[in-house]
Amino acid sequence: MGEPSPQGMARPVALITGGGRGIGAATAKRLAADGYDVLLTYNTSSKPAEMVVDEIRERGDDALAVKVDCANTGEVGLLGIHPWMARGIDVLVLNHGAYDRVAAQDMTMEDLRRTMLINFEGAVSVWKAVQAHLTRHARMVVVSSQLGTRGSPHGADYSASKAALATWARSLAQAVGPEGKRVNILAPGYVDTDILADDTPEKRKERELQVPLKRVGTPEDMAQTISFLVSNDSSYITGAILHVNGGLYLP
Repeated sequence: MGEPSPQGMARPVALITGGGRGIGAATAKRLAADGYDVLLTYNTSSKPAEMVVDEIRERGDDALAVKVDCANTGEVGLLGIHPWMARGIDVLVLNHGAYDRVAAQDMTMEDLRRTMLINFEGAVSVWKAVQAHLTRHARMVVVSSQLGTRGSPHGADYSASKAALATWARSLAQAVGPEGKRVNILAPGYVDTDILADDTPEKRKERELQVPLKRVGTPEDMAQTISFLVSNDSSYITGAILHVNGGLYLP
């Protein structure tokens, strides 16, 4: 873990947006096991998030789920005054996002605005809301995508939002580095989350054959990487884009 607390002291706090499903849920469980109390956000459905919280609490750790639409400045503002903010945020994981498959040539300006609002502006909004509550040596991981670098013919708006997110995060890393804070970017490839839920068995096999390691990544693969990026083992890494894709894409 990044900054373990001495025995008897309060545990550090990790805030994870989009923490009820997929990569966010796996990261919540992993960071709780690493020694963090976890504050996770969800948007549309409370049940998966509450299940994550229950699992963490059953292990003797602590977690709390709160409803936050990261595209809604009012809800983000409420997150910024949540009682847990008074404890200080040691780790911030910006993981929320939306992906609607739209062919690049058919993308409308409304498609682009909506996706940018959620994926990019929403992340910046959360950062601004909790910035004052970050601890001195806070660590931040922004979940981008390989598509933010390589693009996609059926997700141009998503690719653009993730590219903007990664570039902003790298800029932020340079700005807050002198304060002792670190910011890194995770760029997953194929991961077994809701995005791939509609795969046919044939499509899934096709994906696996494309990957040199011959499998689709798991949310746990991503959570392990995030755990590393917020730990002292990565204390000299900031502003990096870490591609975790089984060798599928090598920029």
